[in-house]
Amino acid sequence: MQLTSNFSLAEMVRSQTALRKGIPNNPTASEIAALRLLCENVLQPVREHYGVPVNISSGYRGPRLNRSIGGSTTSQHCQGEAADFTVAGKSNFEVCRWMERRLNYDQLIYEFGEPGWVHCSFSANRMRNMELSATRNSGRVQYLPGLKR
Repeated sequence: MQLTSNFSLAEMVRSQTALRKGIPNNPTASEIAALRLLCENVLQPVREHYGVPVNISSGYRGPRLNRSIGGSTTSQHCQGEAADFTVAGKSNFEVCRWMERRLNYDQLIYEFGEPGWVHCSFSANRMRNMELSATRNSGRVQYLPGLKR
């Protein structure tokens, strides 16, 4: 099932952890609708602007999968509202800056610098346009306000 011209449901639910552990990762109709909104409002505009693949490392995560990876119990990934991704050949920070200036979203997180990824969520019910940067401090994840290298 295509969610937009460049994003399929299959890639938004793909998980190596789910495959390895035999965990089903099947979204409900409302979660698929949320994934479609995420793709239409965030991922597809990024793909069209840069003209190169947007590589999804984590999209939808069912509750069991989310628990198995130690995800937050309030993760928007579990509602189909968030994705972690990189843009082929592009700086994560520069992608975040472009998104900050041009898109609406709930949260945009520059996660762990250039070796990391971009996390973005989109919710039909909440549009905070909140930017954060995630770093590791003594082994713990720390979220700082704003986009910081």
